[in-house]
Amino acid sequence: MFKEMEKANSHLKKYSHVNKKALDQFMSFSDQKEKLVKRKEELDRGDEKIKELMLVLEQRKYEAIEFTFKQVSKYFSEVFHKLVPSGHAQLVMRRNEDEAGGSQDVESDSDKFTGVGIRVSFTGRNAEMREMNQLSGGQKSLVALGLIFSIQKCDPAPFYLFDEIDQALDSQHRMAVADMIHELSRDAQFITTTFRPELLVHANKFYGVKFRNKVSHVECVSREEAADFVEDDTTHG
Repeated sequence: MFKEMEKANSHLKKYSHVNKKALDQFMSFSDQKEKLVKRKEELDRGDEKIKELMLVLEQRKYEAIEFTFKQVSKYFSEVFHKLVPSGHAQLVMRRNEDEAGGSQDVESDSDKFTGVGIRVSFTGRNAEMREMNQLSGGQKSLVALGLIFSIQKCDPAPFYLFDEIDQALDSQHRMAVADMIHELSRDAQFITTTFRPELLVHANKFYGVKFRNKVSHVECVSREEAADFVEDDTTHG
């Protein structure tokens, strides 16, 4: 029997290099693998949910851009027609040139918008439409004011501060701007500086800035005093 035991021990010594903890490690690694597989499945489900949310948000962003553009574009045409009764204006959504392929991938639709262009005519609806770089200084001022007023109709701010916005305009267009400010003043406060009489017509508060002893002084003045000041400046300007 001892000889058999020695023989068996001698035989077992051949396997002394075998990792005796292999079974325990296998069980441990199997448990870890199972946990990692479950974790991966959870992450995959989370990834799908995130992608679905991104698609929904992208669609909402696209719809918001389209809706806002249509609203501003509608008001811009209306406001510009009031400022220039014989004119016509429109906003144009600029898109990437490579969209010609007609892709319907909603995920990238909003990325196709690259900006907004403006095309106007001051001589009638059927006249040639011009870009901003083709307009004079006064015409650019009217277009810029029309865009500001149209945005104000969509999303009014509590007040606006305009610094000599009528400087490059003729009398007719200055009066049109004054009428538009008066119309919009029901929903917002407008503070303007001017050296022209048209903006005084609808104003209800007047301040004069005078320079005395090398210091500027702001004083509340009457409508008549304000009118005399701008008339004197126009006469001697």
